[in-house]
Amino acid sequence: MGTEAGKDEENDNQLSSTNQRKKGGWTAVKYILANETFDKVASMSLICNMILFLRSNYHIGGIALLNLQGIWSGCSNFLTIPGAVLSDTYLGRFSTLLIGSIISTMGMGILTVSVGVPKLKPPKCEPPAECLPSESWQLAILYAGLTLVAIGGGCVRPCNIGFGADQFDVTTEKGRASYARFYNWWYFSFTFALLVALIGVVWIQVHISWAIACVVATVCFASSTIIFLIGSPTFINKKPQGSIYIDMARVVVAAFGKRNVQNHQTIYDPPCISNSNDVIAPPKLSRTNRLIYLDKASLITQPEELNNSGLAINKWSLCSVQQVEQLKCLFGILPVWLTGVFCFVSIDQHNSYGILQAMQMNRRFTRKGFEIPAAWIGFASMASLSLWILAYERICLPLAKKITKKNDVRLSINTRIKIGIVMSVLSTSTAAVVECKRRELAIKNNSYSSPLHVGYLAPQQVICGLTEAFAGVTVMEFYTTQMPESMRSLSGSIFFLNLAMASYISIAIINIITKITQHTHQGSWLGGNDLNHNRLDYLFAIVACLGVVNYFFFTFFASKFVFIDNNIETTEAASSSTEVHPRVE
Repeated sequence: MGTEAGKDEENDNQLSSTNQRKKGGWTAVKYILANETFDKVASMSLICNMILFLRSNYHIGGIALLNLQGIWSGCSNFLTIPGAVLSDTYLGRFSTLLIGSIISTMGMGILTVSVGVPKLKPPKCEPPAECLPSESWQLAILYAGLTLVAIGGGCVRPCNIGFGADQFDVTTEKGRASYARFYNWWYFSFTFALLVALIGVVWIQVHISWAIACVVATVCFASSTIIFLIGSPTFINKKPQGSIYIDMARVVVAAFGKRNVQNHQTIYDPPCISNSNDVIAPPKLSRTNRLIYLDKASLITQPEELNNSGLAINKWSLCSVQQVEQLKCLFGILPVWLTGVFCFVSIDQHNSYGILQAMQMNRRFTRKGFEIPAAWIGFASMASLSLWILAYERICLPLAKKITKKNDVRLSINTRIKIGIVMSVLSTSTAAVVECKRRELAIKNNSYSSPLHVGYLAPQQVICGLTEAFAGVTVMEFYTTQMPESMRSLSGSIFFLNLAMASYISIAIINIITKITQHTHQGSWLGGNDLNHNRLDYLFAIVACLGVVNYFFFTFFASKFVFIDNNIETTEAASSSTEVHPRVE
């Protein structure tokens, strides 16, 4: 009888193993990619044209417009961190993705109703006419919708790539190959969604109806949720393994609690283990001599701190060397992280004020011809970013290898970041010159829209794209190569934190300048709804000066923290970084 029971158990195990093999792989990934595509079409259609959305429908202008856009953009990126903690510690990626998709659909639905029902927004009017402001209760509905969309995005962004990667067994050669292919398809789906949002949905917004465009976005969000649910039987759902953010918080608390403890020879350094059979334990980190204050968190002061198995009883008072070293790695990248923040500050100015500039310029190809939507100016930066990466990988590198007879001919991380900072200075300097000319012609012709053609914005947008190609992509590569394997998933969240802090600093700069200049005889540089009455060129010049300071900061200080630079092993990581984390505002 025992033998029969053993055979039954063996058959059950084989059946379970067979069912498990049927899950995951490309069968599951196609649903994940479809979910991602519909989600990005909806979210990017709002992100790309947020300035015009707020101005056209709710008559928000001046500093209030830029503050709202910047705060929403910053929060959307910052919320990826609590979203990652929620996923890694409590819910898992599947549940977090599903909840995020549902919340995004609800938020976009509220925005659709708000835009579609005339009483929920102020009466329509066209600038430069004075428009009635929105009522407080109308803004409350708007803020509720935007908040839900931001929360939903904060749940989706840190999970979608990782959840797709969960569907492959990376311990096998076939799984690793499929894993690499997934990144390419994920980036393709993102690019396709962005093109659809810019070309299709933005066109509907500008030339047909904002209400219809919002309905399209809501349907896309709902479709992404439905597709995700349909594919759920095919997904491999891994259990939460705990968040590295929680571990870092424990190190800070433990080190502070033992701040008065002197150096001790006994440290807590247990082997790295995994909480699940389907997850490989991270490689162990060696103890280093930097930031030695944090080492206090791993000091064993009393035998009672360990249980019979030699493990810490209270994880908030005793941390392992592994946890301490992970936090040291995070602190070690902060100088370069700060450099990246100020590069994105420059990019933010083009993304926000660039659309406002285009709205007050000649956007026609001929006198009675096709008029370009203001949001389409973003194509120039997208094109320069994509074309440079393509030219660098397919033309420059093969040619350099042929000439030098060397395999490793890539520009170093330090060099690329420096070039990116220089590009940020050039882009804002160019923007200052163009804005000065745009404003001068508008005032000369006594018109709201300047006769200067919108094509003059192309150079600053092209250079802005090169700023992202050199600095933005390379900073992402730096996070990937400088961190140990156990912290690779953290790099994406840190990148989104870059974007969030750039938005907040941009808001701070704008408000400080407004506060200082509003009492001068010329009036506020940035306070009015009409750019012709502002001095936007002065703002661009100030941001360019900050870029010069950023260059010297990186050259003489932050670059010293780049410990791994220009080696062949980081090439694949760099390529993955470029594809996996394209810029999302």
